[in-house]
Amino acid sequence: MNNTLIKKIVATDNSFASLALRIPTGIIFMAHGAQKLFGAFGGYGLEGTGQWMASIGLEPGYLMALGAGSAEFFGGLALLLGLLVRPAAAVLAFTMLVAIFAVHIGNGLFMSNNGYEFGLALLSISVALVFSGGGALSADQALAKKLGGRSAGHLSPGRQASA
Repeated sequence: MNNTLIKKIVATDNSFASLALRIPTGIIFMAHGAQKLFGAFGGYGLEGTGQWMASIGLEPGYLMALGAGSAEFFGGLALLLGLLVRPAAAVLAFTMLVAIFAVHIGNGLFMSNNGYEFGLALLSISVALVFSGGGALSADQALAKKLGGRSAGHLSPGRQASA
């Protein structure tokens, strides 16, 4: 893979704001993914989640459950570690868009009616992390330094850190 592309992917700032977003959001995504994949925390596992997804028209249900559960669990783990935050956050943002429009949009905004409020919050955080990267105390920051770049105050995805 092109070294310049890797530098762009892992480029980040020194801000603790991304850390403050990454940790709780990573935990939330991992827990929801574990429900779908493993039946943890009262979840239904792949079989049950797949049957439910098929029942609402997301076919094939099992593969959709595997995809959503994997995106949430492994994407959440990536956020926790601060490793490849931009691509992980992009996948999580897409997953939240699907959840919002396939499941929650018809119920209105509020969570009390199974609305899209929570999904929208997670979507917003994911999009913010796509733009900011992993921030301080992230594996991406360490990788950027090792690849000859250095973290800067404010980087956009199109800018890479200078050596």
